[in-house]
Amino acid sequence: MDTIYTLGIDVGSTASKCVILKDGKEIISKSLIPVGTGTSGPSRAISEVLDNVHMKKEDMAYILATGYGRNSIDWVDQQMSELSCHARGAYFVFPDVHTVIDIGGQDVKVIQIENGAMVNFQMNDKCAAGTGRFLDVMARVLEVNVKDLGMLAAQSTKRVAISSTCTVFAESEVISQLAQGSDKCDIINGIHHSVAARVVGLAHRVGVRDKVVMTGGVAQNSGVVSALQEELGHQVYTTPLAQYIGALGAALFAWQKATRKK
Repeated sequence: MDTIYTLGIDVGSTASKCVILKDGKEIISKSLIPVGTGTSGPSRAISEVLDNVHMKKEDMAYILATGYGRNSIDWVDQQMSELSCHARGAYFVFPDVHTVIDIGGQDVKVIQIENGAMVNFQMNDKCAAGTGRFLDVMARVLEVNVKDLGMLAAQSTKRVAISSTCTVFAESEVISQLAQGSDKCDIINGIHHSVAARVVGLAHRVGVRDKVVMTGGVAQNSGVVSALQEELGHQVYTTPLAQYIGALGAALFAWQKATRKK
């Protein structure tokens, strides 16, 4: 039987990710460009993922796009909601997953899963609080690299409460704490718990069941993961593929479509 290659493209608000799957089982190439919809990010990510394995679009049996900017890629075989794709991708990596928390650049999604399919969800896409964007703003105010937030939070000896849920007001709170001489590490710890509290509010509306998996770029921040575990009262699992879960789900759905066509 011929090998089937499928391509999943996830065009987010702040990053573009691609995954090529072989026979619906093996990731043979992936790419991530840290700019999203409305930029050169998607086309660069697509070129890179294909170039990695010396392939062309025509070698793909089926191509499926997902994410915030999925409708900007009109030549693909299909476009699909990122909610379904995140559910499918998380199930592939964690077959016993029941709750997915996806913290992206501009929104937060909590998805309830049964047997790999989404059965319920809650989403915050009206406000930047609790998202990657929120953490970017806080890192800028604190004059630290956003990648170092987790490591710095681990050095905290107490938590400085950041009570504002609004990014603008939280920024003012952080500036005020700095002026009072509060330790940066303690402020960062407070910021992470502020993010976690926002997410937990969404999660409880959906209902949280083990296993809980966190996806999206913020899953790389160990400080947010541990704050989330504390606030949620559940262990939170992550994967090095956290940012690729949507693209992986898209490639898996593409494989389903390709095999049905045969």
